[in-house]
Amino acid sequence: AFEQEYDGDRNAEGERHGYGKARLPNGDTYEGEYERGLRSGRGTYRFKSGALYTGNYLQNKKHGKGIFFYPDGSKYSGDWVDDQRQGHGEYTYANGDTYTGEWFNHKRHGQGTYVYKDSGSKYVGRWVNGIQEGPAEIIHLNHRFLGRFFNGKPLGRGKYVFDFGCEQHGEYIQLEQEKGEEEEEEVPLPVEPVEPKWKAIEITKLTPWTPQDEKPPSP
Repeated sequence: AFEQEYDGDRNAEGERHGYGKARLPNGDTYEGEYERGLRSGRGTYRFKSGALYTGNYLQNKKHGKGIFFYPDGSKYSGDWVDDQRQGHGEYTYANGDTYTGEWFNHKRHGQGTYVYKDSGSKYVGRWVNGIQEGPAEIIHLNHRFLGRFFNGKPLGRGKYVFDFGCEQHGEYIQLEQEKGEEEEEEVPLPVEPVEPKWKAIEITKLTPWTPQDEKPPSP
């Protein structure tokens, strides 16, 4: 009965090979290229859940360039390696926020820009394993913050630069709070803007600043 669920080209061995359409036993469907029985090349895969992937495959795995539309209305467009979001890509969240930058092992990892749709603010900087971490700049409407992030929050020395031409130097102090355990989540969640405690030290005229001058805070 299962063989009727495929309509398309085959090779001399009878394997799916070339272009075809298939309905999978779980109700998902695939239309696109096959190589020796496996999804390889360009294709569109529709999940019964309403999700959809269109892009490149290699031996049944998402690999190369592709766009994934998630059931919650979010979408990822970019590089895939071995079924994971990996390389460079843009993710648009259900709430309208966007992340554009590097991915590794399905998570935001490397250099990337996150734009908060509601405020228009932007985080431009490093990410580690899905979380804001390392030297970064947060650009608001009429001022910006330059500093370092640790575990998703600003920490240690940094400065605010105001468009009218001055800077406020200071540091972020982390208030301790107990954290619950994180659940494994397939869909990356939007990033919440957070406010640890800022302690101002001095106000100066504009000065050049590079995050590499600072020693990273010890965890």
